Amino acid sequence: MQYGQFCPIAKATEILGEKWTFLILRELVMGGRRFNELQRGLGDISPALLTARLKSFEEQGLVVKRKIGGQRSFEYWPTKACTELLPVLSALGEWGLLYARHNTIDADLDVELLMLYLERSIDPAEMIGDRSIIQFKFRDLKQQQDWWLLVNDCNVDLCITDPGKDVDVYFTCTVRTMHDVWMGDRSYREAIGSGDLVVQGEPGLLKNISSWLRPSVFAESPRAPLPQGLGAVIAG
Repeated sequence: MQYGQFCPIAKATEILGEKWTFLILRELVMGGRRFNELQRGLGDISPALLTARLKSFEEQGLVVKRKIGGQRSFEYWPTKACTELLPVLSALGEWGLLYARHNTIDADLDVELLMLYLERSIDPAEMIGDRSIIQFKFRDLKQQQDWWLLVNDCNVDLCITDPGKDVDVYFTCTVRTMHDVWMGDRSYREAIGSGDLVVQGEPGLLKNISSWLRPSVFAESPRAPLPQGLGAVIAG
């Protein structure tokens, strides 16, 4: 898309103005490198469209495509031009909390995206020992109520089938409650006190959950009051 203007906003929009662009950039700056990793965080995007966007990013100098040694697959590495968009993405998210989340409907509370962000938020260095299992049970889901995060040394993996090992921490709640607590709309103390969230497990891990399950980067951001029944617009 060409605007035919010298304005730097116009020139930037020529590169960044297409649908999905900012969300793909979000995944890249958050550490997504392989095609399937990027697609996992993007949900409904088609493989063909993601391929086209990544090719465009290469041409514009936003990513470098590198073949993985000994494999047929590739990794996509953000360039300086890409990583320097982080303040722009952060500002966009904060603007969304203030002025756009009234557009959010309950269907936007995607459990798979929420679990992806919870997986990324685990800090293994703050956990006790080198292996831990965290189980989430979402009472409001009719299917796939149970999800597990497996922490092994510095690696964190999401599992949708019972790993068959002792669980160190159990979270029981609705998807909305976990979303609201992680996003910073509610505190653990308030959610637990109201009975909306039940947390059980190893006492040493329950003392300071936020140290090993880091909250959203927007947890402390200002936000506008939300109409009843609506959630936050961005879980980033």
